[in-house]
Amino acid sequence: MPVHKTFALKGMTCAACVAANERAVSKIKGIAKVSVNLATERMEVDFDPAEVGVPQIEAAVKKAGYEAELLEKPASAPLPTYEAYGWKRFTVSAVFAAIILYIAMGSMVGLPLPGFIDHHLHPLAFALTQLALLIPVLVAGKSFYIHGFRSLFNLSPNMDSLIAIGTSSAILYSLYSISRILNGDHGAADQLYFESAAVIITLIMLGKNLESRSKRRTSEAVRTLMKLRPTTATILDGEVERKIPIDAVKPNDLLLVRPGERIPVDGKVRNGISNVDESMLTGESMPVEKTDDAQVYSGTMNLNGSLVMVAEKVGEETALAKIIHLVEEAQSSKAPIARLADQVSAIFVPTVMAVALVAAFGWIIAGHSVTFALTVFVSVLTIACPCALGLATPTAVMVGTGKAAELGVLIKSGEALETVHKVTAVLLDKTGTITVGRPALTDVIAAQGFSSETVLGLAASAEIASGHPLADAIVAGARKKNLALSRPEQVETIAGKGIVADAGAIAVGNATLAESLGVPLPRRAPELFKEAARLAEEGKTPMFVIQNAVPIGLIAVADQPRPESRTVVAALKKLGINVAMVTGDSRTTADAIAARVGITEVYAEVLPSEKASIVKRIQASGQRIAMVGDGINDAPALAQADVGIAVAAGTDIAMESADIVLMHNNINDVATAIHLSRQVIKNIRQNLFWAFGYNVLGIPIAAGILYIFGGPLLSPMFAAAAMSLSSVSVVTNALRLKGYRKPDSASWQARSSRRTA
Repeated sequence: MPVHKTFALKGMTCAACVAANERAVSKIKGIAKVSVNLATERMEVDFDPAEVGVPQIEAAVKKAGYEAELLEKPASAPLPTYEAYGWKRFTVSAVFAAIILYIAMGSMVGLPLPGFIDHHLHPLAFALTQLALLIPVLVAGKSFYIHGFRSLFNLSPNMDSLIAIGTSSAILYSLYSISRILNGDHGAADQLYFESAAVIITLIMLGKNLESRSKRRTSEAVRTLMKLRPTTATILDGEVERKIPIDAVKPNDLLLVRPGERIPVDGKVRNGISNVDESMLTGESMPVEKTDDAQVYSGTMNLNGSLVMVAEKVGEETALAKIIHLVEEAQSSKAPIARLADQVSAIFVPTVMAVALVAAFGWIIAGHSVTFALTVFVSVLTIACPCALGLATPTAVMVGTGKAAELGVLIKSGEALETVHKVTAVLLDKTGTITVGRPALTDVIAAQGFSSETVLGLAASAEIASGHPLADAIVAGARKKNLALSRPEQVETIAGKGIVADAGAIAVGNATLAESLGVPLPRRAPELFKEAARLAEEGKTPMFVIQNAVPIGLIAVADQPRPESRTVVAALKKLGINVAMVTGDSRTTADAIAARVGITEVYAEVLPSEKASIVKRIQASGQRIAMVGDGINDAPALAQADVGIAVAAGTDIAMESADIVLMHNNINDVATAIHLSRQVIKNIRQNLFWAFGYNVLGIPIAAGILYIFGGPLLSPMFAAAAMSLSSVSVVTNALRLKGYRKPDSASWQARSSRRTA
């Protein structure tokens, strides 16, 4: 059975590096799937451990010219620093490059130069000074040459290879010019390219550092989650308190949590009373009171009281660790839209090298000088940017999934992110999704001569010891009205009918119960009987209250729609999506709930096993469907749907059965997930358009196409600046998603009517 492992990769600089690593690992026997992400610098591998091991995978990566390190606990592993080239090295390079540029170009614009390096009087000193100043620049940018030539020798050239070959060509030609000066050809002093090499390296280092800074911002969502994890815990060993590292906490350990501290692991309160801020998990801004046996979760904040808790889930098993892992997995995964970029990247660098050679020799054949051809050669190699191609999709996916997590929407993969934007129909489970999931008191109707308070008080007193969900709803309703309740001495529960207290003194139940007690409701209480029929048509459960064989009133309970259900149905319709409801409840109840929330397409009296068949039936009509359910009972339907969305309370999230989990238990986030997905896909398409368009236009310009029609020849230095700008612009565009805001109900139509094809 295949196992899944995550590796951290070092030495990658562009999309060609991604292709090289994927190609090297996929060739190993026993590898089922490999996916490398340039933005996260991680590699996800599925493999058969009976055929291949971790050392072989790491060796294959090393042979390709990179380094791989297995991450045993991906959710706990530090994120990449993205400081591959360093600002200190850039500063060194920039200072020396500026001096070289001044020496090489200063005299052309009338700037003074010391006489001993005047290129007319002392051409050799002029050339050797530039060479000496270039050395610190080459040292600062040595990684370009180390990675570039190593990848070239491994037959998997990358962006660094283009930079290394281009600048090396300029340097070698300049060294050739020095040899000509030594042989008396002083005119060769005008054919030095040291300043081009220095400025190219400096500009690309600047671009890579700006790109690194931007890439760091794309992973801020995970960094924020990681900051919530406590690093230590206070363990109670008898009367002794000890601070221990969080990784040393074991299940069943007794822990002390003081006010102002974060809960270290998931567990239960042994004793103490406090309020805990759980907003990071549930989205609920109000603190939750915690007393004995209450569940508490790692990363939540203990506010005002000390708690003694028993550790239950630790390490990677805590809800917070699972959420971090889920977000990281999503950010490391690839969206299907990235396939085109991957295919192009695999052949991009060799193609660029071929274009550069053909262009250079073409200009020589056309009668231009070697200097002219070298300018073209270096410019083509420098302007080509596989970085932009490699970053176009993963950066947008990283920012998009991170932003979704901020909003309480956990998207498990890039594929799910891309698929959900194509959804044309949403199938909503009723119980626990459209409705709250637990019954509540809705109506109290008293017979003539009785008050509603009396009816409810007697019914709640009879039900107080029952423990049935309907009984709990009645008791909760009575306590909300501050009614005095008295526990009955003797209670008999009659399955399917109701409850009888104190030998018939009080009975609460359906019409069948009344008949069994000798109370014919249609004749004795026709008005109550008529009201019961009305309430049943509204999807409520009516129960008669009988005191000493006299019908005194009627109460009703129902699983009420969530406050946001009607809003989300309207929002989905405004997004151009068909909405349907599926439930195992009766047709009457289902239609009543559907009417209240604005749904017209209803599948009622459906067994759990039949829900997946309904999903198939809708898919057969050509629709892309998202199934929204609790993630447990609806697992087959969630798996069958194009996208499965689990509604959960943030801690009991059914991660295995759904593609998307709504952590805040708010189904408005179904619309948010779809709308955000459309924005992310739009952003990816913008990035890919720019990345492809940049190279399609930039490479011919560098090859001299404008010069043919009387335009300028592109300088290698301008090519370097353009190349750096391209990758930075892609990441910057992706970062715009960080400013995404949920549209309010009034603006859904305006912002979302233009659907993504």
